[in-house]
Amino acid sequence: MDKKWMGNIEVNVLHTNEAIAAMTDKLEAYDKANVFFLNDHCYNLAQKDNEYLNLLNSSEFLLNDGIGIEIGAKMFGFSFKENLNGTDFIPALFNKLKSHKDRQYNVYLLGAKPGVAEAALHRLQQQFPHLNFVGEQHGYFDSGSVADVIADINDKQTDILLVGLGMPIQEKWIAENRERLNCTLAFAVGAFLDFSSGNVTRAPAFFRKLRLEWLYRMLKEPKRLWKRNLVGHVEFFYYVLKNRKRKMPAAG
Repeated sequence: MDKKWMGNIEVNVLHTNEAIAAMTDKLEAYDKANVFFLNDHCYNLAQKDNEYLNLLNSSEFLLNDGIGIEIGAKMFGFSFKENLNGTDFIPALFNKLKSHKDRQYNVYLLGAKPGVAEAALHRLQQQFPHLNFVGEQHGYFDSGSVADVIADINDKQTDILLVGLGMPIQEKWIAENRERLNCTLAFAVGAFLDFSSGNVTRAPAFFRKLRLEWLYRMLKEPKRLWKRNLVGHVEFFYYVLKNRKRKMPAAG
């Protein structure tokens, strides 16, 4: 799979169908893979957290999310083929799995506030009846419950695990527990469970077409998101310019 370096982070450069085909191959072969998404906030966090940086670079899939990363890539001399944000990509993957009628995949939802994952499970099951949404667990469990959560995920014979605990907790949780998790694909999905539950509405088509979904969300939740978006965008381009001066590794 084609990958490019954005300074010290190596990201996939794929069409949606290419990424789906690669993940379907993993599912059919029971070949474990982590699927993470790279947006400018994620990029910023990785510049300050070496553990997080290393696990992003060790993931089998790191997909581009958002216009900030798209602009940043051009500053490193390449372009992405499509925007692969998880809120659109995961339903696209689920839709494509309709053609695999010889096997029904099991999906487990982990994360968000109590009640959110449960609501998302019911809505997603209605939307994708060819998949089995086998279990859910909210994200407000303590460290002493991790073994029980993992046991439930494994007992449900999960193929696809969606983890929405926020960056960087969700990626670190997957990486820390990956050896004990039997699922084939483990996704770090951010707010996908909130959107899927119906508790949080996506930006209208006008905002999405202009690639301004981040602005819509900030207007809806200014106290929580203003610093991450406004200050974060400036910080992101600072890191991009800083990393452009570094010697880039050969693509893997």
